[in-house]
Amino acid sequence: MSGLITNSLLKWLLLILLSAMLLYLGALIFIPMLFGLLIAFVMYPLCLWFEQHGIQKYLAITICITIVLCLFFSVIYLLAWQLQLFNQEIPEISQKLKTALLQLQHWLEHSLNFTTKMQDEWIHNFALNSGDKIATLINQTFSATVDTLFMLFLSPVYAILFLYHRSVFVKVLILLLGTYHELRIRRVLQQVVFTYASFVKGMVMVYIIVGILNSIGLSTLGIKHAVLFGMLTAIMTIIPYVGIILSSLLPICIAFITKDSIWYPIGVIVVFVFVQYLEANIIFPKVVGRQLDLSTWATLVSIVAGGIIWGVAGMILFIPLLAILKIIAQNIPSWKPLYVLLNRKEQ
Repeated sequence: MSGLITNSLLKWLLLILLSAMLLYLGALIFIPMLFGLLIAFVMYPLCLWFEQHGIQKYLAITICITIVLCLFFSVIYLLAWQLQLFNQEIPEISQKLKTALLQLQHWLEHSLNFTTKMQDEWIHNFALNSGDKIATLINQTFSATVDTLFMLFLSPVYAILFLYHRSVFVKVLILLLGTYHELRIRRVLQQVVFTYASFVKGMVMVYIIVGILNSIGLSTLGIKHAVLFGMLTAIMTIIPYVGIILSSLLPICIAFITKDSIWYPIGVIVVFVFVQYLEANIIFPKVVGRQLDLSTWATLVSIVAGGIIWGVAGMILFIPLLAILKIIAQNIPSWKPLYVLLNRKEQ
């Protein structure tokens, strides 16, 4: 008996390992495809509504994709606007930074006997040693940017294809799984569409909560336009890493310019780091997990596994994929243990 259990466990572990390797190696194919599928699921109810009101399928799909692109470019516009505002503050920031560096040099010289000549030599050596690392970082950033742009281009293309050929994909799925399961398959697909809609709703709630927490933290520090900066920083987290870094630069610089102590800009950084920690470890799993009816444990595991395999894209995509797996497990009696493990409510 124990031998059968061990063999079954080894088969499942091997299946998980092979699946993880396939997902990792096929990231450039699967990530934009799944993002396109997510967009298609979210846009499907609206697209269907247009079609039911006499609009041709291709025109309805065009309207839906246009809405998605408008939202995306609105976020890009917000990012460009913040960069423009930051650019206007650069001269004053540079002047104040020079003054702060001179004060730091004098303090090091008088307090630690670290002469100006020694400081210059240290800075020179540091710059020489960092040259290769900076070049490598630039190459990695350029490569990541190219991959991201490639995926951003493919995702709406996949979404259009999924929406336009949706009946073909459903028919193929029914033929593969057996026509006698047609009603169950269609019911599962309906639940999946609802799951993705719940996921988007949960993400919107996360951004609102993060924006409120950012605004409270900045207001406590007395930073100007705290609500504006708090909400904009929350919205810009849609763009992984780059969004939060660039959107936080302006409030940090405003704190540096308008306040007399260096502790204020440091405080702004602490606020953003703390809120991001809460978002990643508490808010996101709780809110999104509740919307998808997933257990907090399962949500955290999917975030970590997604981050290991696909980075930030995996952290976003693995959660709704896990919710879909839960729906499938709910409809297969032999998979009930998996359903109980993933479900938020205790059975």
